[in-house]
Amino acid sequence: MTPELYYLAATALLTAVIWLPYALNYIIAGGLMNAIGPHADVDGMADWAIRMKKAHANAIENLVVFAALVLVIQAAGANNDTTALAAMIFFWARLAHLLTQTFGIPWVRTLAFATGFGCQVVLALQVIM
Repeated sequence: MTPELYYLAATALLTAVIWLPYALNYIIAGGLMNAIGPHADVDGMADWAIRMKKAHANAIENLVVFAALVLVIQAAGANNDTTALAAMIFFWARLAHLLTQTFGIPWVRTLAFATGFGCQVVLALQVIM
């Protein structure tokens, strides 16, 4: 497995499990029956859980772009040391974004987001060059 695919899988798994903590908080705050039906955010959810839910939505949006770029790089045989490094940094930036969003650390969160976006730009440039 190439490093790009490894970090794509790691990013997908991270994105897949982010919902667990905030869903548990949702159940605690609003009850199980409310959590399994159609609903809006429950009053009483912890601030961290609301922020984590937003981080999850952002992670999903960015996973789509990252996955497309990595898969195109793989299909084109354009992977190299630069794409491997960009994929690795993207994963760690997304993890940092999740943690800083959840714990409400705005400047570091913005830096983590910008770093991940920069990695996507690097991957895109490798595709078109």
